[in-house]
Amino acid sequence: MAVAESNDDSHVVVVVEISGEKCRSTEQHPLMEISESPGHLLLLKLWQRQEDLLARRVAIKETRLDSVRSDAFHSCCFFYAFYSLFITLVYASSSSSTNNSNNSSKCQCWWIPSVVCASTCVAMALLVQIKLWRYWKVRRQLERERAEARAVNRGIQELRMKGVRFDLSKDGPAGQRGTCRTMVMKSSSVEPKWTQPLAWCSHYFITIFLLCLTGVALPATKFILCTDAAFS
Repeated sequence: MAVAESNDDSHVVVVVEISGEKCRSTEQHPLMEISESPGHLLLLKLWQRQEDLLARRVAIKETRLDSVRSDAFHSCCFFYAFYSLFITLVYASSSSSTNNSNNSSKCQCWWIPSVVCASTCVAMALLVQIKLWRYWKVRRQLERERAEARAVNRGIQELRMKGVRFDLSKDGPAGQRGTCRTMVMKSSSVEPKWTQPLAWCSHYFITIFLLCLTGVALPATKFILCTDAAFS
């Protein structure tokens, strides 16, 4: 920077000189280099388009996941409501009997309401199982989409930081880098085989619990009907 004074004391002229190194550093910015390189610019645009597409897929998967979770919850509520209603009706039916003949006949036919209850509960438990299977399937898809989106995002950031130093031949075409990273993440997170049954049980614990309740309904019906018949 240089300061030059004129003949008139009321005016001062300031001349600012910018060094050539600063100009070259501005011109050599990674984004400027990318804009001047057709290959890097095309790769950046393709990755940005893929990032936007993955973001839309993630949003759709999240909405679908919430819907499946809500359906599974409502199915469980229907199961509990039917199960409670059945036990209440069986108990009310056994308590309303006044003579021994009615109690004996109900005790002999205890398997009829038990079969009806068991078949209905098994059907509802299978419906819940289908909902849970869809839930975990969508969740796995969502995790893959998120992992691929993070990989593409990292690739875009690396490209913006390196500029023309970003090796196109090494990283391959658009999308291949994100796919490779996703495969590496998936292979590194594979669980041992002995933990897979535990993971399956944890995923479908609700279905197992509903089937156990269904099994309890059979002896419970016989116990309620035949116990009253024995004491009456």
